Amino acid sequence: MIDFFIHRPIFASAIAIIMTLAGGICYFLLPISQFPDVTPPQIVVAANYPGASAQVVADTVTTPLEQQINGVPGMLYMTSTSSNDGSSRIIISFEVGYPIDVAALDVQNRVSQAASSLPALVNQTGVTIAKQIPNFTVLVSLDSPDNSVDFASVSNYAYLQILDPLKRLPGVGDVQLFGERRYSMRVWLDPDRMANLGITAVDVQNVIAEQNIQVAGGKIGQSPAPAGTPFEMQINALGRLSDPAQFGDIVLRADQTTGATTRLRDVARIELGALLYSSSVTFNGKESVVLAVFQAPGSNALDLQSRVQTKMDELSQRFPAGIAYHMFYDTTRFVSAAMKDVVFTLLEALALVVFVVFIFLQNLRTTIIPTIAIPVSLIATLVVMYLFGFSLNMLSLLGMVLAIGLVVDDAIVVVENVERQLEAGLPPLAATRKAMQEVTGPIIATTAVLLAVFIPVAFIPGVAGSLYNQFALTVAISVAFSAFNSLTLSPALSAAFLRYRGEPRFALFRWFNTGFHALSHGYARSIAGLVRWRWALFALFLLAIGSTYALWQRTPSTFLPVEDQGYFFVVIQLPDGASLERTETVARRSEEILRGTAGVDFVGSVVGFNFLSFAAQSNSAVQFAVLKPWDERPPEQGASALREAVTPQLLQIPDALVLAFDPPSIQGLGATGGFEFQVEDLGGRSAQALGDATQALIAEARKQPEINPYQLFSTFSTSSPQFDYDLDRDKAKLLGLNLPDIFNTLQIYFGSLYVNDFNLFGRTFRVTLQADQGARASATDLSRLYVRNAAGEMVPLNTLGSFKPTVGPETITHYNNYPSALINGAAAPGFSSSQAVAAMERVARTTLPRDYTFEWTGITYQEIRAGSIAALVFALALVFCFLILAAQYESWSMPFMVLLSVPLALLGALSALWLRGMQIDVYSQIGFVMLVGLAAKNAILIIEFARRRREEGLDVVAAAAEAARLRLRPILMTAFAFILGVLPLMYAKGAGAASRQSIGTTVFGGMLVATVLTLIFVPVFYAVIEQWREGLSSKPVGQQREPEAAE
Repeated sequence: MIDFFIHRPIFASAIAIIMTLAGGICYFLLPISQFPDVTPPQIVVAANYPGASAQVVADTVTTPLEQQINGVPGMLYMTSTSSNDGSSRIIISFEVGYPIDVAALDVQNRVSQAASSLPALVNQTGVTIAKQIPNFTVLVSLDSPDNSVDFASVSNYAYLQILDPLKRLPGVGDVQLFGERRYSMRVWLDPDRMANLGITAVDVQNVIAEQNIQVAGGKIGQSPAPAGTPFEMQINALGRLSDPAQFGDIVLRADQTTGATTRLRDVARIELGALLYSSSVTFNGKESVVLAVFQAPGSNALDLQSRVQTKMDELSQRFPAGIAYHMFYDTTRFVSAAMKDVVFTLLEALALVVFVVFIFLQNLRTTIIPTIAIPVSLIATLVVMYLFGFSLNMLSLLGMVLAIGLVVDDAIVVVENVERQLEAGLPPLAATRKAMQEVTGPIIATTAVLLAVFIPVAFIPGVAGSLYNQFALTVAISVAFSAFNSLTLSPALSAAFLRYRGEPRFALFRWFNTGFHALSHGYARSIAGLVRWRWALFALFLLAIGSTYALWQRTPSTFLPVEDQGYFFVVIQLPDGASLERTETVARRSEEILRGTAGVDFVGSVVGFNFLSFAAQSNSAVQFAVLKPWDERPPEQGASALREAVTPQLLQIPDALVLAFDPPSIQGLGATGGFEFQVEDLGGRSAQALGDATQALIAEARKQPEINPYQLFSTFSTSSPQFDYDLDRDKAKLLGLNLPDIFNTLQIYFGSLYVNDFNLFGRTFRVTLQADQGARASATDLSRLYVRNAAGEMVPLNTLGSFKPTVGPETITHYNNYPSALINGAAAPGFSSSQAVAAMERVARTTLPRDYTFEWTGITYQEIRAGSIAALVFALALVFCFLILAAQYESWSMPFMVLLSVPLALLGALSALWLRGMQIDVYSQIGFVMLVGLAAKNAILIIEFARRRREEGLDVVAAAAEAARLRLRPILMTAFAFILGVLPLMYAKGAGAASRQSIGTTVFGGMLVATVLTLIFVPVFYAVIEQWREGLSSKPVGQQREPEAAE
């Protein structure tokens, strides 16, 4: 087949051009993202029980839903939050790759089964099921820069004119409003006037429900009608009301004797107010409403950001005067910058590889042939990536950067061998044929080994498997195309264009060749001496293995490196029960510190919102410190450095805990960087006991050197000030009272009650009852509330029971159905996340009482799962490599010789990581797997040629020496091409630099050491093992002769 292409260079070139054109087309079709789809699919179930406490919500809403949802197919774990604002939020995480639509349908069916167990008011307000990534992709703020538009109008403009258009955009999973003041018809009750008039809160509820209704008036003249009826005319009846005046006219009571009426405005203040007043948002100190855009699973983040930006620019053309928007938080900025840097790194690597090839081949025409293999192989790879549903992401592009040094290898081997045959005096056609006879076997063998290393890795499950998948297959596909090109295009072009050139004209090249000639012959002569010192070499080899193991044990590990993503979070927590006003004061002080920090571009604050539990809490806030672009910040203003710089100032803010966190390495795996640790109460003890156990664990863990004490905390608390209403039920019944009326009265006055709806601006809004501000400011206001008994008498609530001060949780969290407390933390400087995880587990086992346990969640859960998978990945690579070689050469000893080079590569990789103070992470683990194939590739080139020379009659040592001499040049060419190709990764800067440095350092150190030591150890191992094998099989040694002295 190879002769066919040698004689038809145009045919071979046409195939390469077709591959390149197809890849170029697919480039524009491939989506772009930071990572492959590695985030576990998540379904969010949300419900609301207005006025209910966290405990009531947990008992009556969350628990019935959890009991039905638990065990849904594909579920990894389930977390829930029940809050004092009456909200219930359950997040179900599924295995990576589980169909999100199937998961949503399964959860919907389970929720339907729980509907009958939920309170009627919860069913009335509705239980929602949504599929989404639980982290924002884009935050858009809307405000009035000149204060010419009141904030309520700004907020409702966002709700009426912007929210729905954004929700309709492709790729949007959800859009939520933070700090909004959505309209609600607020009926602020005056309990004193109501008591004087003998009207109860339940009376008002019933009358509004009766009189604010949608009615169908019918038609005059509707068929069947008398003959000659000329028209049909619609009857419009004022049923549903629409403005405060109409609600104020509602008749609560009419005296049929006197005709006197009591209207709603007589006992209440009615206004077009806001549904919620529980949070506030600022952007650079300006009150704003924020639209949080969530990405839909499987969508393209960059496309989503672009669509949101385009839509906002379009909508802003219609903004009323005095309203402006800012896209102040954009996670895709990092993706765009990182992808740009990776592409630049790819071009740098390409230039360095071409330079190395030119230095060795010393001829532009000769250099072009292996250079052509690079774009053809890489661009053709895009076709298969598109067919496999891949994206252009950090991992697939890193695979292409590393593949540059691989795809050029086979072409270098072909061209170098053709040139050697031309120097021996053969004409181009014959030289190409003979060269291909020698190198076809090694090319196929090395390609098979690389495919055997990478392809099995692609089928590993979980997040780690998804991270390996696209990298591994990208490299494998490019290597396969490279082998195809080296057996078709490269020999065709070599036969057509290569000619014997004689001595090079440039003195530099002649000096290089003279030195290399002396090096190769001196190297070949040293092999025999090294064989005589075999035992010393074996001792050195064992020392290398021991050093590799020692470095493996000493090098810390983590899941993913901490990247500068262009922003960091600040989490604010005040004492339990702190008002929204107090939290806003602390947030303003924190914002001043952040905005005064060099490198910070702008700051957004969401007050009254717990970012870690996604629950409304008056004593919590979160801030987003968005940094200037990477090229506008010096290295010392990296995100982690700025976060560490502001931490001491934030910790000095009185009356609050203010902590800064890095964002998670993968969006959707946790709210912040660091670890997430769940303490679980298996025995059903009190929330207070769970809180005490959690705080004791935190206090002990802060003493551990592996854990950063300033970033270890839990927002779970059971000391939120509360009141218990101790109702005397016997007395209530003796007085003829209806218990639901008592509890409804409490809810209406002190909580709020959604009665029904009204229409405004073409939308439906809620009618809400609640006591006016002055009537619910203290516990003594209970004496102002009355209910009516069966005899029509008004009974004050303070005679039926009293408020007793107590404490309780602001939110109640469950993890996998058990009451739990979430602990957030991070490793101390100089320690890895794996060391921090081990320290937390050690402390938890000795500190937690009986009936308590712990589990990891978020990115830490995936890190622990990936830890066991890493060893499996490496073992699989070795096993498949060994079996492929054994099958190809029908030998058990040859694969063993080849794989002896792998520990040498690992020694170099671990040494490089250790010298640079870096950790073992997913990227370096990918590098380890890659080094298995790279180290084996060099060993195959030597052993394959040694085997051929042995079959031709050379003795074992002479065959090893000649193979080492003949293969030294292509081995060094390919090694230097690869090593210099990854050099830009080692010293990468900007967005995504940490991941590029990790994999670049790993493969640079591994390839450098493996190349040097493989040239020493592999020929000796071949000679010794082959002598031992032949001795066992009594195989004759063969004819003795010296290796040829000439090239």
